[in-house]
Amino acid sequence: MQRYLVLEDGSIYTGTAFGSDQLKTGEVVFTTGMTGYQEAVSDQSYAGQILVFTNPLIGNYGVNLDDCESIEPACSGVVCHELARVSSNWRQQGSFADFLQQMKIPGISGIDTRALTKRLRSAGTMRGKLTDSQAAAETAIADLQKPLPINLNQQVATSRPYPNPGSKRNVVVVDFGLKHSILRELAQRDCNTIVMPYTASATQILQLHPDGVLLSNGPGDPKSMPESVLTMIRQLQEKLPLFGICLGHQLFALANGADTFKMKFGHRGFNHPVKEIATGRIFFTSQNHGYAVEPDSIDSQILNITHQEINDQTVEGLHHKQYPAFSVQFHPDAAPGPHDAVTIFDDFMQMIDLRKEERHAEKN
Repeated sequence: MQRYLVLEDGSIYTGTAFGSDQLKTGEVVFTTGMTGYQEAVSDQSYAGQILVFTNPLIGNYGVNLDDCESIEPACSGVVCHELARVSSNWRQQGSFADFLQQMKIPGISGIDTRALTKRLRSAGTMRGKLTDSQAAAETAIADLQKPLPINLNQQVATSRPYPNPGSKRNVVVVDFGLKHSILRELAQRDCNTIVMPYTASATQILQLHPDGVLLSNGPGDPKSMPESVLTMIRQLQEKLPLFGICLGHQLFALANGADTFKMKFGHRGFNHPVKEIATGRIFFTSQNHGYAVEPDSIDSQILNITHQEINDQTVEGLHHKQYPAFSVQFHPDAAPGPHDAVTIFDDFMQMIDLRKEERHAEKN
């Protein structure tokens, strides 16, 4: 069955339908990852987006529910050049097409994804819609001039606290649309984790007596978040070690007087080189963001830039000069990889332990 991808500039791409028949509108973006299609689709940072895979073959190793980054993915659609007819992997529990059908995510294959990606790189990300008829495709162009929803975090973040039990350090994760790989990394370090909604106040979080706070990733424009979130971050960083990832990084920057901007086509994939400024070390990272911190807006009396993207010099890491608080734009929890930066979680643990030792010394 034919399916059409319509862009707001009037472009129409014809392909073959797969996945769900519940067709949706979303921001059309591309990812350069050669693997990890399941992790990408289930990453809540892709909420409201139609995801184009630049790797020409998708679905060849099936899916495994153990590798999902969320229970209910909010991705609006999948675009690929070729969908594997047969998948094979000893861990697979089903096909990618069946997974999308189950998760109510529509897909389209047979698209010239190279040409589509070039268009997105040239014009920037655009609104798009999947339709199942030529007539609907032609009438959809007018609808795509309307702005997309901005309350994506409300759709994907938890509204109630829940635990991820451990027995060592007490860590609160503020959920803006978190990836389960963050919880896995904390669990590997035996952290007793409580996930809190982003609407929680600093007082509510401090009542849980955490040793540290992690600000998660999530979808959308950081400036669409309420001022109360920035107030919460400012109050917490004065009292506890704080670590922000992706959207959490951008919110940490906003809370400390910096600004953010929408990128032309963003960073999405698992092969983005980042330089650690203090050591000169370069590692590859997993990234998924369409917004970034404006470097000229950073007050050098408050924040240090710790990491930088090699290709376009995007700000990839910040550290507060007064408080034990830092952030990174990339995903050190990288699933499916690369895992070059996973030790940043260990840095967070060391920061927590040092703060606990200092407080113990003050009491004695």
